[in-house]
Amino acid sequence: MPTTTLSSLLLSPTASANIAVIDVRDSDHAGGHIRSSIHVPSSTLDHRLPELVRTLRGKEKVVFHCALSQQRGPGAALRYMGERERMLGGAEAEKVKVDKKVAEEGLSGKDVKSAVGDKGKVEKVDGTQGEEEEGRQQEVWVLDGGFVKWQEKYGNDDRLTEDYAPDIWNDY
Repeated sequence: MPTTTLSSLLLSPTASANIAVIDVRDSDHAGGHIRSSIHVPSSTLDHRLPELVRTLRGKEKVVFHCALSQQRGPGAALRYMGERERMLGGAEAEKVKVDKKVAEEGLSGKDVKSAVGDKGKVEKVDGTQGEEEEGRQQEVWVLDGGFVKWQEKYGNDDRLTEDYAPDIWNDY
């Protein structure tokens, strides 16, 4: 997800309630963080995944990031989607499989539509068809450029960044 998109969502009163930002930096968390983000160090992620799945179940978008979003952030997003699939199963699992495919293969547009199929219908546990429950679909994203790119543009914006220490980021 581009930093500009995330900043717009976080500044929107209605959209911000439906988004969660997960910061998986470890000791490099010092020096600032995205306002309202949840700090889950990558070293504790596996232990905290079930809790995250339960806590974030009602969120429409979940955005993961680390310092550069090259390893820890994308890896955390994929592990989260796997745990979500394992815990929630059923129609939710199908949505997670599509999200994983999009994340791994970079699908877009028509490819995503063909992977998703008939979105409005889900098969219930009893085998009958029904409308998809409100809030069950969730988009999982990785923040482009991680916190390094974020702080370049929004580090000094108190509406979006907390505890910012620009001196720490000069070497990045």
